[in-house]
Amino acid sequence: MKLSRTTEGIVLGIISAVFYGLNPLFALPLYEEGMNPDSVLFYRYGFAIVLLAVLLKLQRQPLSLPRKDIVPTAVMGLLFSASSLFLYLSFLYMDAGLACTILFVYPILVALIMFLFFHERLSFTGILCILLALSGILLLYEGDGSGTVSTTGVVLVLFSSLSYAIYIVGVNKSSLKRLHTAKLTLFALLFGIIIYAVRLDFLASLQPVPSAGAGLRLFAMAFFPTIVSLVCMTAAVHRIGSTVTAVLGALEPVTALVIGVMLFNETITPKITAGVILVIGAVTLIILGDTASKAVKGWFAHIAANIAGRHGGE
Repeated sequence: MKLSRTTEGIVLGIISAVFYGLNPLFALPLYEEGMNPDSVLFYRYGFAIVLLAVLLKLQRQPLSLPRKDIVPTAVMGLLFSASSLFLYLSFLYMDAGLACTILFVYPILVALIMFLFFHERLSFTGILCILLALSGILLLYEGDGSGTVSTTGVVLVLFSSLSYAIYIVGVNKSSLKRLHTAKLTLFALLFGIIIYAVRLDFLASLQPVPSAGAGLRLFAMAFFPTIVSLVCMTAAVHRIGSTVTAVLGALEPVTALVIGVMLFNETITPKITAGVILVIGAVTLIILGDTASKAVKGWFAHIAANIAGRHGGE
């Protein structure tokens, strides 16, 4: 059975979010082995570039970029890479869990960019989904009381979120929309890796891979939360738009939470359970689309009518 374009987009958006949420599964053990963020990110991007190049050759796609797409692809790649860099820098100033929670303001930024610059109508249901998802993400954050919040840290996270939001909009609203999805991802990563090469003193400070296990984790990180997630995210944006894809990204921290519970012995609390329910509710409303929109509007209309009736009878 052939899926509709919208259904395909939703499925791809969910896959993208879930696979992106696998980052902690691979990153935390690498840090425990002494690797720094710049080296980890350089290997992550580098392995992904090689894998994508092989994939494109197998598909007999030319490994070339039209001249008119070079500049916009470079901008998108640097934006995506900058998003990762700002986030990791924020960890120097504040608790990493709180930083990742604040990062999820990007759906709001995506919605605002689409509304202000592309005149996309923001529906009531869309606003409700964003608020539900944000509330759920805030409940998912479990601090240990030792984390601190600084102005510098918050500003860095907001820059990370803004960079990612512009990337999501850019791949949908620029000439890159017509570019082969895997090719766009390949060249975006190729331009993005420049940031880490420079920060690593043009690779003079690049750490060697400490073990065979670390090499496997880096390879897995390049494939699952990088290639699969980015390719699916780009394809989803092309099918269902930037805002809906961004809201589906709420599944990212839920995936990270599940991994934490299953592999890192983290506990589930009533607060976390409530957060998961809110996130799943937001994603469900997005998936139901027009059906959910009509139901929500009818529900609020019913409440308004009851309130009006009570006041009228007084």
